[in-house]
Amino acid sequence: MTQPLTFVVLSTDLVNFKAIRTALTAEAGAQLLAGGNDIDQLYEEIVRLKPSAAIISLTENSDASLKLIQRLASECPTTALISAAHNGSPDMILQSLRAGAREFLRLPISTEELRTVMDRVAAFAASQTQKPKAKGKIVAVFSSKGGCGTSFVATNLAASADARTILLDLNLQAGDLPLFLGVDPKYSIADMVENRAQLDESLIHSFVTPYSSHLSLLAAPKQADSADEIEPEHVFSVLQHLRETFEYVVIDPQHTFDSITLAALDQSDEIVLVLTLDIPAIRSTQRALEIFDRLGYPRKKIRIVVNRWSKQIDLDLREVEKFIGEPVVGFIPSDYQTAVTSINLGQPLVVSDPNSKIAQEIRKISEKLSVGVVPISDSKTRNSLLGSLFKRDVPSSRINFQASLEKV
Repeated sequence: MTQPLTFVVLSTDLVNFKAIRTALTAEAGAQLLAGGNDIDQLYEEIVRLKPSAAIISLTENSDASLKLIQRLASECPTTALISAAHNGSPDMILQSLRAGAREFLRLPISTEELRTVMDRVAAFAASQTQKPKAKGKIVAVFSSKGGCGTSFVATNLAASADARTILLDLNLQAGDLPLFLGVDPKYSIADMVENRAQLDESLIHSFVTPYSSHLSLLAAPKQADSADEIEPEHVFSVLQHLRETFEYVVIDPQHTFDSITLAALDQSDEIVLVLTLDIPAIRSTQRALEIFDRLGYPRKKIRIVVNRWSKQIDLDLREVEKFIGEPVVGFIPSDYQTAVTSINLGQPLVVSDPNSKIAQEIRKISEKLSVGVVPISDSKTRNSLLGSLFKRDVPSSRINFQASLEKV
């Protein structure tokens, strides 16, 4: 299967839901889009997301679930419907198949049976003639420590992209990206979530705030109570729509590993992990990488960028990279006055002062993200340059760098 099969799971039993989710997560060719126990909500999700398959758990009294299968079989013919149950009776299996289910899975799911069903779902999906929608690239600019300048970096990366780009403010309680762009949004992500069942390209464009011909903003809610209504599955749905509408989605999430942030990071093609060269930020970056490892994110998905870099910073780059276990792909120079002026003007620096050193470096980083990998020639040039910058004797005050980090 060249493309992952997408799934939505309905189960009124939490134990069954966890078992199905665990089985799908273990399969590299499967991607869980949404799940829950609310039939009406899951029906809306399936209609909107159009997954490859929907797994619907059955119990002894499954009239409502069978009616859902029947309804989906009529309204979502491109989605393969799979019923699942513990030791389902022949009568239950027959009823589900008559309702429109294409497959049946016994719980707990065996790996061999799941893969057999997935192969048949893949064959069914390949037979569908519906043209798949184009998918844009999602990049999250993240730091688990506040004060590293992620909003500034995200705004300028989005503004430097030569493509239809949406900047998404996921700091739901205190987002301030409108200040960075000098705009006054009328709508926010809360409005998009509220109308998610009716979303199409026209409605999406009515909720975003244009900044230029290439760049638009989807703002955070102005009212805190509106943010409280937004759930992780809503963020997932919004991101799916945004990547079908824009070529480039840049996310500025909160500095925490909350469920909303994780929903965004899960869907991101690349994560720009921003740090400053001070001990707390470096230690925070290492911890973030450890969490990413536990979440199963491949390291190639992570791009380390140093913000506010200066030759005067008394830390050796090679020791920093060794400690965090990842190379640094970009160095944004420290120029407080220039950066603050661009924020106060409400203009990204790559637009207001494209020849500044900060803007030039951000454009280089943006180019690397666009191609997905650092070109070999560029990598060699960068390493050579950094080698000359950091190739100096290590002062005695920096000998205990590792010990200092471990104490934080």
